[in-house]
Amino acid sequence: MLLGGLVAACGAPAAPNQSGGAATGPVPDKPAKPVVLNILDVAGNLQLTQGMIDDFVKQHSDIISKVTYSKAPAPDLVGKIKAQQNAGRVDIGLVLTGTDGLSAGVEQGLWEQVLPKYKSRLSNMDNYLEPAAKMQDLAQGYGVTVTYYPSGPLLEYNPDKVKNPPTTAEELLAWAKANPGKFEYARPANSGPGRTFLMGLPYILGDKDPMDPINGWDKTWAYLKDLGQYIDTYQTGTTATMKDLGNGTVDMLATTTGWDINPRVLGTVPESAKVGTLKGFHWVTDAHYAVIPKGASADQQAAVLQLVQFMLTKEQQAKAYDDGYFYPGPAIKDVPLSMAPQKSQDAINKFGRPEYDQLIANNPKEVPLDNKAMVAAFDKWDREIGGSKVKKQ
Repeated sequence: MLLGGLVAACGAPAAPNQSGGAATGPVPDKPAKPVVLNILDVAGNLQLTQGMIDDFVKQHSDIISKVTYSKAPAPDLVGKIKAQQNAGRVDIGLVLTGTDGLSAGVEQGLWEQVLPKYKSRLSNMDNYLEPAAKMQDLAQGYGVTVTYYPSGPLLEYNPDKVKNPPTTAEELLAWAKANPGKFEYARPANSGPGRTFLMGLPYILGDKDPMDPINGWDKTWAYLKDLGQYIDTYQTGTTATMKDLGNGTVDMLATTTGWDINPRVLGTVPESAKVGTLKGFHWVTDAHYAVIPKGASADQQAAVLQLVQFMLTKEQQAKAYDDGYFYPGPAIKDVPLSMAPQKSQDAINKFGRPEYDQLIANNPKEVPLDNKAMVAAFDKWDREIGGSKVKKQ
């Protein structure tokens, strides 16, 4: 499969499993002794959830004695996990991933199917927002939604350079043709805004079947090929595109609510940047998931289940507002911004956009592609649209 084939099946040498071998019996309600939990983040999720996790460890040292954090690009995930599984030494007890890593891992059979088996231990899932619950359905029981946002696709632009921002797909193509090299989006397999732009176009263009990228996206693939004539390179990740907008390399790019707000909070993108939508716009929603690799010990799994239940409380979910990175962020109902830490409230009150509430309320929300379709879409994009123009690291 695509993501598995992008990297050699290797990773850092696995440390000895701190909690014994792989689960061979039932998962207890509580570990026999506190575990050291190694967490791998391939989605930038720790920006939203590390505070939740650290709070859990402080309050429940009888369950988790210590947490170690590591990060990797999503396309590296399959190789890292498979290497440990093939060696019989899985020391990663929890992976935090977006739909890309979730999909690739399901295709490769890497994840434990925790639902419906452990639904009784994850009762806070009953409080999901409706769109978050639909994102949970996509996981097929292999992951648990921990954060959610409506995502995009949105266009972000420098208003000093883009005096008449495009409002239709045809206008975007015409603008890109008139301003070659000044519009970009990142490689979809490793970019939330990149894949949201990819999956949002079928709705904007009125394609035959927005959920079937192989047989239902004739207009989308033709459009992306046309647009690609005027894109010099595709960045490997979203952060690089934001730097390009901030330094003037490009004047417009594909973004999402969070990727609009947070880089302006950080100063990567000027506060003056504006956003817009294209005619026919539907939100393509997004989420981050907690997944357990096959081979994790029974004690590790027990600890993760308790941790995730804790992360889905209202008090902990309020931390997901962060600095707007995944705006709004909470996956659970009735978690207003007023519950968030003051730092989050200040950032979003300053850098958020009043129009987002109306856009979220008044436009359709669609789930992204399912696992197999998403992997197929990434593969086709890499082969036929932009793989040869992805910027080398």
